[in-house]
Amino acid sequence: MTTSAEPDTAVFEKLESEVRMYCRTFPVVFERAKGAELRTEEGRTFIDFFCGAGSLNYGHNNEFIKRRLLDYLADDGIMHGLDLYTAAKRSFLTSFNEIVLQPRGLDFKMQFTGPTGTDAVEAALKLARKATGRSGLMAFTGGYHGMSHGSLAVTGSRRARRAGGVSGQDVTFVPYEDGPLGPFDSIGLVERLFADSSSGTELPAAVIVEPMQMEGGVYPASREWLRALRQVTERYGVLLILDEIQSGCGRTGRFFCFEDAGIIPDIVTVSKSISGYGLPLSLTLFRRELDVWAPGEHTGTFRGNQLAFVAATAVCEIWQQPAFRTGLREASEHLARFRAELGALDPALGLRGRGMVLGIDTGRAGGPERAARVQRYAFDHGLIVECCGRQDEVLKVMPPLTIDPALLDAGLGVLRDGLLAA
Repeated sequence: MTTSAEPDTAVFEKLESEVRMYCRTFPVVFERAKGAELRTEEGRTFIDFFCGAGSLNYGHNNEFIKRRLLDYLADDGIMHGLDLYTAAKRSFLTSFNEIVLQPRGLDFKMQFTGPTGTDAVEAALKLARKATGRSGLMAFTGGYHGMSHGSLAVTGSRRARRAGGVSGQDVTFVPYEDGPLGPFDSIGLVERLFADSSSGTELPAAVIVEPMQMEGGVYPASREWLRALRQVTERYGVLLILDEIQSGCGRTGRFFCFEDAGIIPDIVTVSKSISGYGLPLSLTLFRRELDVWAPGEHTGTFRGNQLAFVAATAVCEIWQQPAFRTGLREASEHLARFRAELGALDPALGLRGRGMVLGIDTGRAGGPERAARVQRYAFDHGLIVECCGRQDEVLKVMPPLTIDPALLDAGLGVLRDGLLAA
């Protein structure tokens, strides 16, 4: 679908920094959105397989969540509370504990860290160092944890680290279980570094890992690998931080991606879709005995976003709805069937994912140029999809968890046609 009308972007180009990124790939002015669809000022409609980089897992303007927000606003509910006690925060703490944490055997305390995922990571790293008295960290190649200074230090991308002026500091990087160069025995390497007193690597305060690398190219860690990592960190008294900022909140089929492995991390970071409505909210969850903070040792003005608490409480209730759980399972099965279809259609494609995320890797099937052509084809035909990976060679397919089956099928059809055309 094309249109002759040119979007009015002059004010953005004149006044907004050159750092903007997504708008260069999708050069239209969006005005409205509902469910899995975006609408522009010119009247074009797009199916959204991007979901605000994972911040809109429940779709745009979810009616159930919106009703709670409107009621709260109409009742003059407090909007900002720092870390004061509020009724909205109490409701969220209670609901999240009873609906998400307790059924999964997670006896965690919750820290509200600020508006973005990188704030949750910064708090996690800081807490790990304080709790253990050690300063070093271990992270994985391909990992992405945020753009602030501490988060960049454990992020693998050289480009991102250079932009932030971040050096290696006291972070040891080891290869992830899988990546563009193939599988690697990273657990064996971690064990060797920890066990050998002459390895040159001090025992770190923590190991931080994504149970599914998203920006790195949609690489899911296997259950066995995560279990082995949990065992080796426990054996040497090293804390394990699971970054669930993009893989969590149902994206991989369960609330947390690490659930499949049956492990209990020491610290978990959560953000993006935790509010369910695109409202800023980030949490650092950790084992009760790790709460070694003194009052005021880690603060942040916008950790008291009351609207986000209201929305996040509504999200907890959505997880109790049988229709939501059934729809999520069926949509995940639909995406899995599409993955199998693509594998038969083009065996050179790398296809990875779980639940409601699929990575279509063109690295050995046309390279990043093909991924860019498919992305452009999708945009021209009414579909928004992001590219990720080292060279943007992976199409990252992330529809809303609540997407209508007909829209899901339509969007996947555009992707199929784009891959054939490219």
